[in-house]
Amino acid sequence: MSNVWRTCGNCKKEIPLGGLYQKCSVSSCKKHAFCSVNCWSLHDEVMGHKSAWAEEEKAPTTKNESDRPRRRIVAGSSGGKPVNYPMDILIVASKLKDYVKQKHGMNTSANVMEQLSHIVRYAVDGAVDNARAEGRKTLMDRDFQNK
Repeated sequence: MSNVWRTCGNCKKEIPLGGLYQKCSVSSCKKHAFCSVNCWSLHDEVMGHKSAWAEEEKAPTTKNESDRPRRRIVAGSSGGKPVNYPMDILIVASKLKDYVKQKHGMNTSANVMEQLSHIVRYAVDGAVDNARAEGRKTLMDRDFQNK
């Protein structure tokens, strides 16, 4: 009987039964196992995931065991270098303030634009994941629908 559980999704090194391995945090990539954080980082650079990390897992000790404890290890896609994404305000303040004033009769604080920009980034990141899951490189309106 073989002592190998799987092979690394990048370098094809054998991952033994009961051994530690890394798994991508992105749901569509969870089928792959990587022998090290370095192999996962290469995968992440190729796939271009945003806000992804390697999850350390323990391989089953037998071929049919499925319960394993989980530990997250965060690694950037740039090989440990910090990645700076633009954190500019994405909302047109004058348009939003006019809308809130005309429809609701309220004033709008300047801090609202920053919070709405965070919400927009979160929604866009989820929609991009949906587009990639369908194998597309173009973001479409249907990607924002909850699945």
